[in-house]
Amino acid sequence: MAELSSDERRARIVLSRIVEPGDVDACRLVREHSAAALLQRLQTGIYPGKAKLRDWSERVSRAGYDEITALADSVNARYICPGDAEWPPTANDLQRLEQESGDRRGGAPFGLWVRGSGHLGQLAERAVAIVGARASTAYGEHVAGSIAFGCAEQGFTVVSGGAFGIDAASHRGALAGGGRTLALLASGVDRLYPPGNTQLLKRITETGVVVSEAAPGCVPSRSRFLVRNRLIAALAIGTVVVEAALRSGSLNTARWALDLSRLVMGVPGPVTGASSAGVHQLLRQPETLLVTDAPEVIEHISPPGSNLAPSKQGPSSQRDLLHPRSRQLLDAVPAVVAATAESIAKAAGLSYCDVVARLHALERMGAVARVDKDRWRISRQ
Repeated sequence: MAELSSDERRARIVLSRIVEPGDVDACRLVREHSAAALLQRLQTGIYPGKAKLRDWSERVSRAGYDEITALADSVNARYICPGDAEWPPTANDLQRLEQESGDRRGGAPFGLWVRGSGHLGQLAERAVAIVGARASTAYGEHVAGSIAFGCAEQGFTVVSGGAFGIDAASHRGALAGGGRTLALLASGVDRLYPPGNTQLLKRITETGVVVSEAAPGCVPSRSRFLVRNRLIAALAIGTVVVEAALRSGSLNTARWALDLSRLVMGVPGPVTGASSAGVHQLLRQPETLLVTDAPEVIEHISPPGSNLAPSKQGPSSQRDLLHPRSRQLLDAVPAVVAATAESIAKAAGLSYCDVVARLHALERMGAVARVDKDRWRISRQ
């Protein structure tokens, strides 16, 4: 894609303050005509009779280019567009979704505001999203932080929404793992939201970035949070949901990921906990993968056959350590009514001498008990 002219870039910056993030009509008009042409129509009042365009036209006077860029400069933010070196190509998949399915929930962005020292395009090359409940439990925060830590250690960027709860735990886990993380905001990048996470979000900008479609000066709203979720899903190879109630916004992110043919993973929680009910519902879908730790997540988001998670085994029991013949013998020893060594040998298919020697060894281990001189049963200890 050719580099945008200064007039086109300027128009997109102004439009980022006028139109709502992800507005499908705005994204389509910019793509099919140009931001400069759309802005000129809005400034001159030359537009079709669509009510939305009249609303945009009324906002033009309140969207000054100099004011927007001054706010951006105050926090060293920059505006990137498709075709720029820093633009993440995966964001363009939203355009395919819109064109193929007529999706009206959110179009492909025509530009993004970026704050931080990281390179957005490079960060998005190997990225995994970790999202979940704001009202999280200690269990959820521990798991999210642990997964983020492990993924960051292996060079994956952790993408999340900068909110309280699971988002914050994921960002912190990535930073603790010495990695980089990326936060998608529903506000302008000059308004780090929520205020309680200001210091965390500033830490993110030291090695990563905070990103928003909305222009500097914009405040968050429920609709902006939901439309922001599509970018979280688009910028990551896969999305992990850790704790989500049945109406959690993180399930919206998971739906976007599924629609974009991205991997969706869920971490199970207590079956009695409302905070994991949404995850469990998600896990009932055949497309969703169950994961419990970072190695399992990394296995799924890596090329086939690479980074396989180690197999998990329970702790070894005393029986597991026995010789195969001793286990064979133990299976033949009755649990209630004691039997003679001779009858046990026949049941086990072993020689009498071998059985007697092994029964005495098992007795010393506490696995079997001798009832009288030559009658044996499973120990009740």
